[in-house]
Amino acid sequence: MKKVVFPVLLAALMTGVVSEAAVYKGQREFHKQCKACHDDGQDIASTFKRRTWKKMMEKNGEGLAELHLNNEKAKKSWKYFKSKKFQKNSKHLKDFMVEYAKDSGNVPACN
Repeated sequence: MKKVVFPVLLAALMTGVVSEAAVYKGQREFHKQCKACHDDGQDIASTFKRRTWKKMMEKNGEGLAELHLNNEKAKKSWKYFKSKKFQKNSKHLKDFMVEYAKDSGNVPACN
């Protein structure tokens, strides 16, 4: 019986630790953090193709953060892009941006 418990426990722990990104979480994060300046998620996501978004969102969204941190007009967002919250949620933002990129053919629903 002990031999069965350990693999089951290990599998349960590993699935609980692994957190998958989700498009809906990225859309929610966009509405919370980005909507004040960018207004419409569809317009922003469709600015670039999927490949560009993937590249920009590598290393916890480093490219997107740099784009904002190097822009004086985006000064209101600097605190967010320097935060751990952004790093944590960048995988969700990536999924949202890639899902609704210029070449995706998808349009986000209004939520």
